[in-house]
Amino acid sequence: MHHGIKKLLLLGAGHAHVHVLASLAQHRPADLDVTVLSPYDHQTYSGMTPGFVAGHYTAEESRIALEPLMKAAGARWIQGRCVGLDAEHRTVSVAGAGIDTPPLLNYDLLSIDTGATIDRARLEAEMPGAITHALNVRPIEGFVHLWPQVMELARDRAVSLAMIGAGAAGVELLFAAEQAIREQGRPGSRFTLITGGPEVVDNYPEGVRRRVLRQLKRRGITVLREACTGVAEGTVHLANGATLACDVPILAVGTHAPPWLQESGLALSDQGHVLVNVFQQSTSHPEVFAAGDVATRGDAPHPKSGVYAVRAGPALSTNLLAAHEGQALKPHPPPARTLNLLSCGTRHAIASYGPWHLEGGWAWHWKDRIDRGFITQYTLPA
Repeated sequence: MHHGIKKLLLLGAGHAHVHVLASLAQHRPADLDVTVLSPYDHQTYSGMTPGFVAGHYTAEESRIALEPLMKAAGARWIQGRCVGLDAEHRTVSVAGAGIDTPPLLNYDLLSIDTGATIDRARLEAEMPGAITHALNVRPIEGFVHLWPQVMELARDRAVSLAMIGAGAAGVELLFAAEQAIREQGRPGSRFTLITGGPEVVDNYPEGVRRRVLRQLKRRGITVLREACTGVAEGTVHLANGATLACDVPILAVGTHAPPWLQESGLALSDQGHVLVNVFQQSTSHPEVFAAGDVATRGDAPHPKSGVYAVRAGPALSTNLLAAHEGQALKPHPPPARTLNLLSCGTRHAIASYGPWHLEGGWAWHWKDRIDRGFITQYTLPA
């Protein structure tokens, strides 16, 4: 029994969805209509953003052009973002840039890969002034767009830069910023890492933490194990009552689940992310799939990191097509251990895999090759 054309809606163009588009370019069923809702015609690859800041890559080199991929996949692109989801009625509310952007989209199959987001209201409550006065690492497109202004300032005079947030993203970006400003800026700039209270990269093994701390010391970066309680013009306020004079406060704190999931009717994790099963499929709505930072695996929770999103891509592609064709879905075991490469700015990186960790220039070149390879894999001739 055949119901004619089915609608697949891809929300966001994260790592996993780029793979879905590449797969559809190879094989798209004639009775599947594909729409992509995303704000940009490219995906800024977060893995290469520190390299961009350090001056190793241009903005163009560190992103994937989506238009050729969408065209090859026979997908329609709607420029905008999701602001509401009604899982019961299978509709998505859209905030769009264009006059012709439809305010509502409906779907038969939905896949969500919108990536990490910042809930602005929540951030403002937790850290007053941060939205106005700090340069936020998310959304990454905004950060990449504004970074050249920081470099302009640093070429003009010595600056004090503070990174708020000491996870892998904050640490890599701080090393990169320190390198770029040391090489191209005025001498005398100061760099501070504000951890929020816990130790630096506290979700990494002890040995990796030690290596990171040693690199921070070697580069003369001050580490403050304090929480930031607010950001004002030229100053950062700390929980211990101290204020830090700061020209460039950068925010790399943890990300949030998109607020629009709250009212969606989908089963959510405690943190508000889409709860998915071993097939990357919503535990409450079988026609909904999700991957990347927006999703949480109920059966096998793992850290929110790009590695897992990239790995989920092939399984997501397979299962979306299987769901469309009424075939059996294929389980996706997330990798038990992942290779992590933390770049330290100066063509130096720390590699870790499970309990093992090493560092050196070779690790940076290895990361460079992996990252460039990822971009090349999804680059179609324009």
